[in-house]
Amino acid sequence: MPQDQKTIYLTFDDGPTPEITHWTLNILKEFNAKATFFCIGNNIEKHPEIFHDILKDGHTLGNHTYSHPKGWTTSSEVYVDQVLKTEEIIDYQVSNSKFQTLHADRSQGSPRANLFRPPYGQITPQQGRRLLTLGYEIIMWDILAFDWKDSISEEQCAKNVISKARPGSIVVFHDSVKASRNMMFALPKVLHHFNESGFKFERL
Repeated sequence: MPQDQKTIYLTFDDGPTPEITHWTLNILKEFNAKATFFCIGNNIEKHPEIFHDILKDGHTLGNHTYSHPKGWTTSSEVYVDQVLKTEEIIDYQVSNSKFQTLHADRSQGSPRANLFRPPYGQITPQQGRRLLTLGYEIIMWDILAFDWKDSISEEQCAKNVISKARPGSIVVFHDSVKASRNMMFALPKVLHHFNESGFKFERL
């Protein structure tokens, strides 16, 4: 991402999740921040109303497969099928939402599923080539919050992002129950710190 402007790109993996996604949306709104949510297809099916709230708030959507498989131990056929199944779910929900006109141009930050993040960061060269051929952009990161790790404290989680994020950084948080303790402490700290430093938070 461009590094000549004070912009950070927050991303959230594994939702939508009832216990945490709405809280995340409210905090982002409080700081006038936009983000990208890499959603799991199975979670979208279970919680379409939360998915629509992500749309309503003007965030970008990404595809995070249907059931979060590990790419290195999953066949390319199964892996790509999971991505395509999730794209169908996202497209259906977007087309049936009154917010479907948000970012309608896929090339200009569309809410649709052309952004893809591999679960665990695991993707084989063959899987990657197939997804690129299908028109996906594979989005990785340079900053992991490690919010899902029980072995780090809430303070360490916040410090990890604040000390390492730079202009153009793509930061990974998780709107999941497992990550909620650390994320709910760290995210407001990160937003406040960089907001005070003149940074903007934008969607991919």
